[in-house]
Amino acid sequence: MLAIKLKRVGKKHQATFRIIVAEKRKKIEGKFIEDLGFWDPHANKFSVNGESAKKWMGHGAQPTATVHNLLIKAKVIEQKKKIQLHKKPLKKSVEAAK
Repeated sequence: MLAIKLKRVGKKHQATFRIIVAEKRKKIEGKFIEDLGFWDPHANKFSVNGESAKKWMGHGAQPTATVHNLLIKAKVIEQKKKIQLHKKPLKKSVEAAK
């Protein structure tokens, strides 16, 4: 199964991301099928090749929640934004009390 996801690039504390198409279970650092664009969260800039993204989504590629929201912002797709749930790890003191 294919996925459209983010690949981290850049220096420490200056992360930028490439938007790529890759197998869902492959590692991010591994090979990918196609590079669709970039996202710089610090400068709030991004660029996406909309035609290629639509083509891959037509072939069954599923975007991650962040990429899905970026595609909506770029007006490549017209859907509702996905809510991203971040699981917070339990603190050691809470675990020790139990």
